[in-house]
Amino acid sequence: MTRCRLMVEVGRRQFLRGSLTTATAAAAAAAVGRGAEAAAPRGGAVPDYPRVRLANVRDLRIDEPLEVAYPDEDAPGVLLKLGKRVPGGVGPDGDIVGFTTICPHKGFPLHYVKEERTLDCPGHYSRFDVEAGGQQVWGHATMNLPQYELEVDEKGDIYAVGVDELLYGRLSNVLG
Repeated sequence: MTRCRLMVEVGRRQFLRGSLTTATAAAAAAAVGRGAEAAAPRGGAVPDYPRVRLANVRDLRIDEPLEVAYPDEDAPGVLLKLGKRVPGGVGPDGDIVGFTTICPHKGFPLHYVKEERTLDCPGHYSRFDVEAGGQQVWGHATMNLPQYELEVDEKGDIYAVGVDELLYGRLSNVLG
């Protein structure tokens, strides 16, 4: 019996020591995080996205993708006019959306399938629903497709002003 009590006591001490170490590490991480937030622009980790003109509303046809690049020339994407109001849609009908065309799983180029209204990956068969904000509906990807934040001015010019997810292969969407 004495041996069992000793083992229990040693186990308790190790547990308490581990708990103290974990609590100390968590407090240190929180303090570092508060310092990083104070130093980050605009009160958070949101990068300063460029405002880039991508097209005009008149350039788009329903279910005909228009190739674009955002936030820079090394980031291929697409604008789509879907013909019905969708979440994140802009323009007079709320039906214009934009997405990166690089799969967030392994970086394969995506292609638009108008019958399904998806952007599909030929590499590992991930599929992203463009009517549902780029939500992943099939395949190996573990995140949704990055969608452009768009604005339309009074002349019908379409501007990208941000991206809602991290682009594949980047530590930051805005380089340099």
